[in-house]
Amino acid sequence: MKKGIQIVVLLLLSFSYLEVLAQERVIALHGNWKFRLGDNMAWANDHYDDSKWDEIYAPSEWENEGFNGYDGYAWYRKTIDGKSLTDRYELQLYLGYIDDSDQVFFNGQLIGYSGTFPPNFNTAYNAERIYNIPQELIREGSNVIAVRVYDTVLGGGIISGEIGVYESNSSSSWSMSLEGLWKFREGDNMIWKNDIYQDDEWSYLMTPGYWRYSGKRHFESYGWYRKRFSLPNRLKGKELTLILGLIDDFDQVYFNGVLIGETNDGRDFGQSNSYVTLRIYPVPKDLIKEDGQNLLSVRVKDMGGEAGIYKGPLVLVDSQYAALFVRDHYDN
Repeated sequence: MKKGIQIVVLLLLSFSYLEVLAQERVIALHGNWKFRLGDNMAWANDHYDDSKWDEIYAPSEWENEGFNGYDGYAWYRKTIDGKSLTDRYELQLYLGYIDDSDQVFFNGQLIGYSGTFPPNFNTAYNAERIYNIPQELIREGSNVIAVRVYDTVLGGGIISGEIGVYESNSSSSWSMSLEGLWKFREGDNMIWKNDIYQDDEWSYLMTPGYWRYSGKRHFESYGWYRKRFSLPNRLKGKELTLILGLIDDFDQVYFNGVLIGETNDGRDFGQSNSYVTLRIYPVPKDLIKEDGQNLLSVRVKDMGGEAGIYKGPLVLVDSQYAALFVRDHYDN
């Protein structure tokens, strides 16, 4: 069954590729990667010596590259030159389709994942891998991409797609993306809105996306999201608006510990329309740290069914362009 659906995915790849071509590819990543079977989190480290590793061509099923019949963990590593990555608005790492689940590290820092690993394994072989690269991680010299992959049966690895580093087609001089990894914790505690609170033990959640992708199948309760970010130079001195897409069901949003907006129509499950209400919250200028890190904290209450910050784009935008952004990305 998996193989059959995989063929359909590959047939649809041409459509996905057209979307990728709408962006500027800054670095092509197809070709030889360093490769090793097994699993060791030290292999995510950008200073790790992989000179004695095997080489493998990507994208391609690793079964077709000399590792026939292998199921389990394996790692890919590739070093790229960061000279062409500077002075870009927003960069994305496109890794096409990976069979089955993955975690991706850029210079030793986790920047995204799809699916989950054992013991709570969940495949994501039919999902495109597109991960934002935080600008603060990019170096002018050598940069290391490390990809941890787990495969169960049939094809494994980085199997298809025009893999590369792209400048996002939604990037601009008046916005910044907030999509990607957020810290997440179930439960409810108002101290979690504060900057001084340490969330080191929280799990990561790819956002936007439903809570069920964190392994929670049924979640009628509270959950909190937290994300730290530095304001890019292009947005300093601007009036800013936060656009948080769609949230299921109710939310309260805090910027550096201060409530800036909330959505709750007060209706019961099955009657509420909050989950289809676009979140648009102006950010008071006196709350913004133009130097140093800012903190977004989002308290979400779910009444049943799906839950979470489930649909983007999620952006911080120059307020004079907020209406234009909404028109281009949300209006039907």
